[in-house]
Amino acid sequence: MKYLIASDLHGSAYYCRRLVDAFAREQADRLVLLGDILYHGPRNDLPREYAPKEVIAMLNPLKNRILAVRGNCEADVDQMVLEFPFASDFAILEVNNKLIYVTHGHVHNLKNLPPLCPGDILMHGHTHIPAWEEFGEGSLYLNPGSVSIPKNGSCCSYMVLDGTQAVWKDLDGTAYHRLSL
Repeated sequence: MKYLIASDLHGSAYYCRRLVDAFAREQADRLVLLGDILYHGPRNDLPREYAPKEVIAMLNPLKNRILAVRGNCEADVDQMVLEFPFASDFAILEVNNKLIYVTHGHVHNLKNLPPLCPGDILMHGHTHIPAWEEFGEGSLYLNPGSVSIPKNGSCCSYMVLDGTQAVWKDLDGTAYHRLSL
């Protein structure tokens, strides 16, 4: 199973179009969205082409291929317009016999760990900064960065998870980091 992992779209129609193009180009089986899909939140500037209704129209046709978790900018009313579930605070993936705890990052993160066993992977967005680091007893923290509002000099990015490898890419598809799992 090949996953394209993305976070923090924040209602940008421009970056959603680029993400949907990347999803097609990567030929991924599933699009995993780590929250903050439609709204920019009070701490962020409006992203380029802020148009949540257009984002809805682009994502709903992919509803059977999307796995999404709730971010801190999601509202209950969003579930009325998005045709894929995203109300859960976390999801669990198993890749290459490793458990991946998928969440947005505003509740569970490196400072407030979810229930993990040694060797498990914590994956979240929220910070808008790509990350790949070991912690604890052989566990990994992975963050794809932000699709629309990158921070700390990072680029607009996503991550591809395919079997035993995670690859971070900019929205043009250029890989800038690879990690064996």
